[in-house]
Amino acid sequence: MRYVLAVAQRAGARTKLISGSSLQLPLYQPDNPERTDGARDLVAELALADGIILGSPGYHGSISGLVKNALDYAEDLRTDVRPYFSGRAVGCIATAGGWLGAVNTLGALRDIVHALRGWPTPLGAAINSAEKVFDEEGTCQVPRVAQMLDLIAGEVISFARPK
Repeated sequence: MRYVLAVAQRAGARTKLISGSSLQLPLYQPDNPERTDGARDLVAELALADGIILGSPGYHGSISGLVKNALDYAEDLRTDVRPYFSGRAVGCIATAGGWLGAVNTLGALRDIVHALRGWPTPLGAAINSAEKVFDEEGTCQVPRVAQMLDLIAGEVISFARPK
């Protein structure tokens, strides 16, 4: 995620990484209007975004519970001027310790984006984390992966820019 957001930032996009502890939110409860500061911040950032890049590790062949719970909070955008991810390009990146898990997780992310009325970019990335893809500084060691992530950033930006 850091890599693809850096590419988008170099291309002129305003980016914000929401990951790790920022995604440790209470279990989403649609009938409970109480929200933590973290949940309100997540929903506010999603509402402001003209393009979104989602990433998830693959756990047991699908997205992580942490990412799924965070995406459930997009339900709070149902009455927004732009409900859910409506009209927004969404890049999807999945990593897993094998190709099967990575590809399945990517498919799950794309399905969720469709359900949230977003437009998954034509290219998504399934990354096999069993291979050494990034070094300690975050430099991509696999040219094909770097090319895919560069293209995803470019697609999100080009679809998000007013024509």
